[in-house]
Amino acid sequence: MRPLQISPDTAIKLSKQLNVPIEHLMHMPQHILMQKLAELAKQEAERKTDSDKTGENE
Repeated sequence: MRPLQISPDTAIKLSKQLNVPIEHLMHMPQHILMQKLAELAKQEAERKTDSDKTGENE
């Protein structure tokens, strides 16, 4: 399996956000990476929705 075709900057940012070592990230199957990114996006959306709801009450 080939390493992911992403830039070093992108690899560093993703490894920090996903809490995965860069070495694991670069050799992660693409479908697994996409699944993790979808989970990350869902969590971010939930956080934004929660902060919007608390902001409306104030």
